[in-house]
Amino acid sequence: MTHEEWLALAKALEFPSAHHIDGGDVTGTGTFQVTSPRDGQVLADVADAQQSEVDAAVAAARWAFDEGPWPRLAPAERGQVLLRIADLLEQHRETLALTISLEMGKPISEAYGIELRATITTFRWYGQLADKLNDFVPQTAPDSLALVTREPAGVVGAVVPWNFPLTLASWKIAPALAAGCTVVLKPSEFSPLSALAVGKLATEAGLPPGVLNVVAGDGPTAGRAIGLHPDVDVLTFTGSGAVGREFLRYSADSNLKRVWLELGGKSPNIILPDAPDLGRAAATAAWGIFFNQGEMCTAPSRLLVHSSVADQVTEAVVQRARALRVGDPLDPVTEMGALVNPSHVERVLGYVRSGHDEGARLRTGGFRLGNSVQPTVFDQVTPDMRIAREEIFGPVLSIMTFDTVEEAVSLANATEYGLAAGLWTADLSTAHTVSRALRAGTVWVNCYEEGDLTVPFGGMKQSGNGRDKSLHALEKYTELKTTWIQL
Repeated sequence: MTHEEWLALAKALEFPSAHHIDGGDVTGTGTFQVTSPRDGQVLADVADAQQSEVDAAVAAARWAFDEGPWPRLAPAERGQVLLRIADLLEQHRETLALTISLEMGKPISEAYGIELRATITTFRWYGQLADKLNDFVPQTAPDSLALVTREPAGVVGAVVPWNFPLTLASWKIAPALAAGCTVVLKPSEFSPLSALAVGKLATEAGLPPGVLNVVAGDGPTAGRAIGLHPDVDVLTFTGSGAVGREFLRYSADSNLKRVWLELGGKSPNIILPDAPDLGRAAATAAWGIFFNQGEMCTAPSRLLVHSSVADQVTEAVVQRARALRVGDPLDPVTEMGALVNPSHVERVLGYVRSGHDEGARLRTGGFRLGNSVQPTVFDQVTPDMRIAREEIFGPVLSIMTFDTVEEAVSLANATEYGLAAGLWTADLSTAHTVSRALRAGTVWVNCYEEGDLTVPFGGMKQSGNGRDKSLHALEKYTELKTTWIQL
């Protein structure tokens, strides 16, 4: 679609405004405004979940799990419903992509081509997987039989952020539903519209009432209510470390629900002088930090370059940053859209000022452009600077140099985070030894942000625990039960 066609569709688009609870709309007692970072316009007045709405959503999920058909369906039947959800997402792909672009500022080409593709693929993958999971029978003595079965864990509370509102939600919803769990989803208050739409589509696809409930609201009220609720059995969260700690406290103060956390990162991207293609390495480094406006937990925000090629790589990254098209999220040629809200713009600019004040050299960018920040590159960065230590969650790259592989590994691991890392080398032995030495849940070698649903995603250290994607995601939403039969 052209820019003009997206603009016309945006004018005609109607947004959901009610919670989706027990298969229907619930308006509640209060509302909050969802505004577009694209132009500051109010998109919708959305129901604001209080304790009573969260209680209703959890009660619906509890009944659907304890008494309803969903956990008792044949796995193949659950899989068919997930496949129908994927089909409906495909049918509504344009309006869902447009909703995401309007509510959080992502370029429409990425919302349609990347976010919706990933969301649809996730539901299809777990739909196809649902009836292919096996229990097992251990070898015991001849006079006994042991059965180990994997059973759904119960009611899942899923709290997700605004940067990938449907992709990250699908990584939690789809495996939980495939396992036979029921779900209460709370999207970010900055991007609830697409999630509310998916709740309606899931019911339309044949998901029984109460199996997927979506409540809109903020973290201190709705998120806290989910975290403390005694009828929530599992909590899965993607977001900041500060909020992740709160969810651990909520678990301790309530029913000791299992809490699975993905809490961000400060990912290193190491370029060695024997990289197969230094130009591609530099282009990928720039793409990785500026993709999605830098609002990425895996963003390679620390570029570690061998001193012998540092000038060459830095210049290539700077030139790519200057060439990026920053503009209207609804223009298909836009490569970087708007940051999620004005306060986040100010937060990112605060880090730019910090980098300058602490002695880093600003090579390009560093200023506000509408409701975004121009792609920003610092070099002469040292490990003690804030821009080298703290997650900025914006389009700001810090370049550091090293002289030995051992120094590169030490710099890469000198962070409280451990979500992802990149490594560029043509030497197979170096690729193996360095990737093993890096304390990160994912290491990309001679690429970045690659993968599919077959591989797990998650972090080490203060980047969290548990894994999204792959078969391993089901470990978060199932319990192992042993049945011992004396023959």
